[in-house]
Amino acid sequence: MATVSYPHIEIAADGTALVEGTRTKVLEVALDRLAHHWDAEEIQRQHSHLTLGQIYAALAYYHDHRQHFDSEIQKQLREVDLIASRQEPSQVREKLRKAGEPQ
Repeated sequence: MATVSYPHIEIAADGTALVEGTRTKVLEVALDRLAHHWDAEEIQRQHSHLTLGQIYAALAYYHDHRQHFDSEIQKQLREVDLIASRQEPSQVREKLRKAGEPQ
């Protein structure tokens, strides 16, 4: 099986895919696309330190490794839900809810 090289993408020692020369994770770029439906130009406006070439490379890498990244996203969402379930109810949120109730 041939090894595919991705320009603008480097793999950190821990296996994390990064945009080359930055600390920006490929997953972060992919989440901007997935969560906000941003195109590459909008992602660049939000991350002005990235070039369009880097952004397109990150998106290509995500799509070529989608199953891995989607599993990682689901794992992180489960962790967030677990942490949230362990938190005490927010006093601020309760005050806001009561303030919005009809008198």
